[in-house]
Amino acid sequence: MTQKLLYVSPVESFVDTSFFQELSRLKLDIHGLSTSQITIHSYLDLKNIPSVSSACHLFLDQQSFNSEDICASSERVRLEGKLYNCNSLEEFKSLDKQQYLAEQGQKIYTKALEDINSAIGFSIISFADLKKYVFYYWVCTPLFQHENQQISILDGPEDIDASFNDKAKVWFTNHYSNWVAIVLENGDINEYTKGLNTSSIRGLLIRDTSNKQDMPSAFLRNFITIFSLDYPEAKELDVFLMRSSTIKSIKLRIRLSETEHTKLKFSGWERNSLSKLMPRAVDLSALIDPLKVAEQSVDLNLKLMKWRIAPELDLDCIRNNKVLILGSGTLGCYTARSLMAWGCRNITLVDNGRVSYSNPVRQPLFEFSDVGKEKAVAAAASLKRVFPLINAKGVQLDIPMIGHPVKDENNERKHFDALVDLIKSHDTMFLLLDSRETRWLPTLLGKFYDKIVMNAALGFDSYLIMKHGNIDDNFGCYFCNDVVVPTDSLTGRTLDQMCTVTRPGVAMLAASQAVELFVSNLQSRGQENVLGECPHQIRGFVNNFTTLKLQSPAYDNCSACSRHILNEYNKRGWDFVKQALNDNNYIEELSGLRRIKEEVENMELEGGEIKIIDSEDDGFEII
Repeated sequence: MTQKLLYVSPVESFVDTSFFQELSRLKLDIHGLSTSQITIHSYLDLKNIPSVSSACHLFLDQQSFNSEDICASSERVRLEGKLYNCNSLEEFKSLDKQQYLAEQGQKIYTKALEDINSAIGFSIISFADLKKYVFYYWVCTPLFQHENQQISILDGPEDIDASFNDKAKVWFTNHYSNWVAIVLENGDINEYTKGLNTSSIRGLLIRDTSNKQDMPSAFLRNFITIFSLDYPEAKELDVFLMRSSTIKSIKLRIRLSETEHTKLKFSGWERNSLSKLMPRAVDLSALIDPLKVAEQSVDLNLKLMKWRIAPELDLDCIRNNKVLILGSGTLGCYTARSLMAWGCRNITLVDNGRVSYSNPVRQPLFEFSDVGKEKAVAAAASLKRVFPLINAKGVQLDIPMIGHPVKDENNERKHFDALVDLIKSHDTMFLLLDSRETRWLPTLLGKFYDKIVMNAALGFDSYLIMKHGNIDDNFGCYFCNDVVVPTDSLTGRTLDQMCTVTRPGVAMLAASQAVELFVSNLQSRGQENVLGECPHQIRGFVNNFTTLKLQSPAYDNCSACSRHILNEYNKRGWDFVKQALNDNNYIEELSGLRRIKEEVENMELEGGEIKIIDSEDDGFEII
């Protein structure tokens, strides 16, 4: 009888782009620098094999990382595999591929000695270049065979008769997780087991993934190797290759060579599109929706912080925090950009002005073409040009100012209600306004609605950053060191007083430190903070390049956050605000500052003097 060696059809893989997207997410968010192998899953669609393919594809996609998402059936078989993701391209290149294949093959072989249905699996080595969105990978399906063993075809291939074919299909439908069964001499199909009488075995029934009429899948080698160990006396047997595709199932009569069970040899690396034994590289930057690439890329540097430097850093609380920026000038623009760099996705900017010709060179969200546009709206549009997926809105709004009497109550009431709604719908408020009286009402509302309030103010060569106290602590607000109520400081200003006259770098320093203080505040967990300290105030001086960290308690007679003020606002709402705007003496009387001033004026000083600091002084004297 003429014999010919058995040739097999190699296994082919198909890796969907969603597989790499999920890999990049897991690498950034969960695995970090870990190179431990992770378990993944694939499925083989035995019924729908493309006619141009030589075998059923090993399909990998986003669901491969969650076995529960892959439903197995008689025609859709689930397969377990391993993924080894390298930390650098050099590590990927220098990895001993043959040793890795042998190690994975040995693990599968060991499992198969217990259960022949575990004789097949797959492994992937990869490197994900997350900056360029290029993925390098190589798939292997470890195949093993004893070095001196040969498998020859004695007869076939020939078609399986219809009655046995139907019986085999029913058996695999009822045992869809099995790959192999034993066919007895009487034609019965039994689940594969060891210890049967060799003379009672006619052959093996194997689920086949090949799409070639005369060539079985490469997996056949693994099954035959295990069978030869379990039944060493069986030298000739029939192999029934069951197929679910349009290609007919076939039968082969094979012979196993006389050999001792020597050392195993392993193969199984997949060839690339040029039929070379080489890894593949996929550049997804041009294939995936640019917005999805941008969404993952903008957080890249932030997530890398968690790998080694700050593993406990909570980025979600920053991302989900809704930030309201009052003032879209120099401070507002730099603050918005810094917030966006920290991954903040929800930013609302408020202003009542328009972009002037002097703004674009100092305020980075504006260009020459924006001159004349509403500041807040133009700033929000600029943020969206930088990152289209950010939820940025601009609101044109006049904030009612203490010391400025109400002229159009309907209009000012509308702006007041809009401000209240904005503060209530946000988590954090940045006060970056031009004057002290503009900050008074937002300060009051921020304390009343228990919001995080970050305050920044500029002098010529100095700046102040302050985190307002909330209901739970006893820290002061922007007005707690004042002994006079804010009044109209805008009327009668000269040109140098109407413009922000400050050294250009001061605004960048103040905005960046305000954002860093805000982020540190979000990371506070009791006494611990993964980013270090979280001071109450930071005062910086550029003339001698020094910075001070200060802390001051809340003032019982504060004109903005004391209980007298908050209680009255709680009772009267807009009527209280209207009276405060119209009557310069009302807040001074209500807060108790009038009484304190009178007591000081009547006090007989003995050997010293009391210095009252002018609340309008931008030099930030330390009291």
